[in-house]
Amino acid sequence: MKNTKKKEIAIVLLLIVAVILMTVGFALYTQTLNINGTVTVKGSPWNVHFIENQITESTGSVKATNASVSKTDYAFTVTLEKPGDFYEATVTVKNEGTIGAVLKTLTMSSLTAEQAKYLTYTVKYNGTSYSATDSTLSTALAAAGTAPVVVRVEYKADAEQTDLPTTDQTVTVTGSLYYESAT
Repeated sequence: MKNTKKKEIAIVLLLIVAVILMTVGFALYTQTLNINGTVTVKGSPWNVHFIENQITESTGSVKATNASVSKTDYAFTVTLEKPGDFYEATVTVKNEGTIGAVLKTLTMSSLTAEQAKYLTYTVKYNGTSYSATDSTLSTALAAAGTAPVVVRVEYKADAEQTDLPTTDQTVTVTGSLYYESAT
């Protein structure tokens, strides 16, 4: 029994020595390679807006009594006195961001059937004219690009006399341009 005990202790010691030798041997045949880097990621600002305080009224247009354009809003007040009068002005959309933009939806208020007899309302975006909401657009606006927006409200010159309003009418027209990132 003492002999068996000595053999067991000798085997355990031999195994411990073998593990130590294997660990040292493995360490001699391994190498660690390191990767160190610094990355600077530039900001990608999203900045699509109207160019502020820049409104160009078209030749022949009635003058607005109150027109203004901020980064996100264009507003005007006009009086169309007789058939053939119109208000038309151009504002510019600018993409000052570093990411391209896509115009996805152009929303416009609708005229009532009665108003449509004597009044038209259109928005021309980058050369394409719209008279109603369009949510199927995919019009690109590149980074640093611009696009003209022409708004026109016209008292129809060819309206039937019976379709003209007999009293002053106040008509509110609205519109919005919805952009998404091109990426």
